[in-house]
Amino acid sequence: MTKPSDGRRVEIEYCTQCRWLPRAAWLAQELLTTFEAELTELALKPGRGGVFVVRVNDEVVWDRREQGFPEPTAVKRLVRDRVAPGKSLGHSDGPG
Repeated sequence: MTKPSDGRRVEIEYCTQCRWLPRAAWLAQELLTTFEAELTELALKPGRGGVFVVRVNDEVVWDRREQGFPEPTAVKRLVRDRVAPGKSLGHSDGPG
């Protein structure tokens, strides 16, 4: 059984007003496919006001307001660095 301290939780908060659920769900699918053994939870959190934020264990790793919309490879690298350091991402490990 996983202890809370072992948690590897990703949360994608997206704006419902902007209809960004498909984008959030697609990114969630990419992360779940890449980190199927490493993540303990992935949550989609409805928000408002243009929000699109990716968090790993409550740490903001991507915020659309500051960085624009993420490419999946960029988010995969950020998530990997926190939940599975050393894991190869294949072509996603290229220059970013």
